[in-house]
Amino acid sequence: MSYDTHPVTPGRWDDLVQLFGPTGQQGGCWCMWNRQSNREFEECKGEANRESLRTIVLAGRVPGLLAYSDQTPVGWVSVGPRSDFARLQRSRITKPVDDLPVWSITCFVIDRHHRRQGVATELLAAAVNHARSNGAVAVEGYPVEPRKDTMPEIFAWMGVASMFVDAGFEEVARRSEHRPFFRLVF
Repeated sequence: MSYDTHPVTPGRWDDLVQLFGPTGQQGGCWCMWNRQSNREFEECKGEANRESLRTIVLAGRVPGLLAYSDQTPVGWVSVGPRSDFARLQRSRITKPVDDLPVWSITCFVIDRHHRRQGVATELLAAAVNHARSNGAVAVEGYPVEPRKDTMPEIFAWMGVASMFVDAGFEEVARRSEHRPFFRLVF
């Protein structure tokens, strides 16, 4: 199946809200986890995070892309310059491997009725194209590598390693047994 993908702009804000639901996905995240410190995230869960993401969108910055099936939003990928994601800088697993000004793919949200249908794969390809068309020299991802053949979807929010390998990314670091660090250089 093929999906239409579009950057999240002010005109698509309501579609993002529809996909994320009233709680903004996992515990009021609103895809702000990688943009905040632990303290900021804990203090802002829920409505404050929603408003933070909305402020980014209304300012004309694109925090990610939406996938659509028949004009219904069914998936999200967060993508942007690594500098937008403060947590990546501080994490022992995702800290930079060098000083290349890369873009980062940090989160996927797929509607539960559309999982295992290629939505995340399509979003990954769209994120790569979006980064490239906006001047990125490389793009990174920090997926999980399942310990077993199956894994609860809730733990795959950063994507799975095989998806990145299939998209042509190369592993550039592994600071945790189940969290490879992937990069695609343009």
